[in-house]
Amino acid sequence: MMLLEKLFNYKKKVPYAEMRAFSVHILTASGSFLALLSVIAAAEHRFVDMFWWLGLALLVDGIDGPIARKLEVKEVLPNWSGETLDNIIDYVTYVLVPAFALYESGILGAPWSFAAAGLIVVSSAIYYADTGMKTDEYFFSGFPVVWNMIILTIFVTGAGPIMTGILVFGSVALTFLPVHFLHPVRVKRLRPLNLAMCILWCVLGGYSLLLHFNTPGWVMAGFILSGIYLYCIGAVLQFFPNLGKTDR
Repeated sequence: MMLLEKLFNYKKKVPYAEMRAFSVHILTASGSFLALLSVIAAAEHRFVDMFWWLGLALLVDGIDGPIARKLEVKEVLPNWSGETLDNIIDYVTYVLVPAFALYESGILGAPWSFAAAGLIVVSSAIYYADTGMKTDEYFFSGFPVVWNMIILTIFVTGAGPIMTGILVFGSVALTFLPVHFLHPVRVKRLRPLNLAMCILWCVLGGYSLLLHFNTPGWVMAGFILSGIYLYCIGAVLQFFPNLGKTDR
């Protein structure tokens, strides 16, 4: 009884704004539970389920930031770093789980799958520590370690060892090169087209998941073409700095 009274009195002392702000941190942290579910699914080779859990984690990652800014979480709770929490969840869902899935799939064979997974997690950890990973136009400098997208592409397309190796080891190398990669929301140049291609890629990838990777040819074609666009358009815009610029 005394414990309930203390808890009630404590709640009365906590300002409503702080409770709302902390609930956003809980929302962000829920991504870690979704990551755990995806790891369990990958360990049991239920890769379709794994990608659905990662998709939900991506949804949480997409909505928690705007909510945090709306509620001014940083100002209300200055001692809690939402950015640090977000980076922890992102590393697990964008990097660690996909690397584990690649290893468990055995696409590259026993020694190469292990080596690829190791390179992914180490190179990505270094990338997360780079404070200059974004340009003034909000492009990513170097491959932005979105390994959830890369591994999904490998599963959807049924890529063999050679193509998988090229895509994985090539992306690891590009992590450390000053090549621009697109942020589909924050980059202003060609933003409507970039967003359309990103949405198309996500929809076709989700449709392939619904079909358990038994992907029709037209879905495969659209998925591959939109994926190539998203992967390469940053470098194209870097090479042509006036492309897509407006006077506004």
